Amino acid sequence: MLLIFSVLTAFFIGVIVTPMLIFFIKKGNLLDKPGGRKIHKHSVPSMGGIGIFVALLGGILIWLNYHQLIEIRFFMLGLGIMFILGLRDDLVELTAYQKLIGQLIAIVTVVVLGDIRISSFYGLAGIYELPLWLSYGLTIFSIVGLTNAFNLIDGLDGLASTLSLVTFIFLGAWFIYAGETTYGFIAFTFVGAILSFLVYNWHPAKIFMGDTGSLTLGFTLSVLCIKFVESNGALNPGSFRFSAPLATAITLMVVPFYDTLRVFIKRARKGKSPMSADKSHVHHFLLRMGFRHDQVTIILAGVKIFFIALVLGLNGLPDIVMFPILG
Repeated sequence: MLLIFSVLTAFFIGVIVTPMLIFFIKKGNLLDKPGGRKIHKHSVPSMGGIGIFVALLGGILIWLNYHQLIEIRFFMLGLGIMFILGLRDDLVELTAYQKLIGQLIAIVTVVVLGDIRISSFYGLAGIYELPLWLSYGLTIFSIVGLTNAFNLIDGLDGLASTLSLVTFIFLGAWFIYAGETTYGFIAFTFVGAILSFLVYNWHPAKIFMGDTGSLTLGFTLSVLCIKFVESNGALNPGSFRFSAPLATAITLMVVPFYDTLRVFIKRARKGKSPMSADKSHVHHFLLRMGFRHDQVTIILAGVKIFFIALVLGLNGLPDIVMFPILG
């Protein structure tokens, strides 16, 4: 029951806060202007991630108890750092190096202090327990990569919000079932916060989430996917214990993961920097085919749901079999 209250609290806080954000951002002329690789034709308020973050905090602080807050203290600290980093980048654009340093501080906080990390390959390629240094390094690299991949997919009205919504619903349900109630609480509270933002972010968008939102969501999704892998490994065999936890975690980020990988390879083959900006992402391709923003969002969300359904249907197969299937 408290879970439902948390979702509703986050939703109503977001619905109230976001129009206020739109008003003050317009008044301060802090608008995302068209041009370059941006596809919107008019100036639109950005930094909508503030509304998502405030809604999340409202739901968590009101309904989580003291012991649960202590349990997630390092996660919340890392999330706060990532939120401030995104906000700073929206206000005054940071260099890639500055953003990476800020991300590493947030990620190390969660991985080292919070001990949320990939500790085993669960038999993939015959590897089980990982050395501590490799566990830390691999986890930090994975979260940096997935966070920035999600950041790059935020180029269309409602796209990043909808994709994250699908993942949070899956993770929330799974965490609750697996007994990780606090993390299920976080995932579902994000659902309420994102739904409130989608009211204003659906095409035609009245506000964008900006790096304030995309970095915050990308970081949270990445960390919760790592937590899923570890919690899954501790479960007894059963209907909700995945035999391919690593492949399942990748599936939960399938659209930004494969799109970013494809774009980086394509740019490298042309001799360009993988980090160079262009309009070669999958949502740009679908727009050029004539689909509207909302149609592209629904198509890519459908692709994600299909892959999640595939993983659920092939639940008993190990990672060594699932990775080629998903590839």
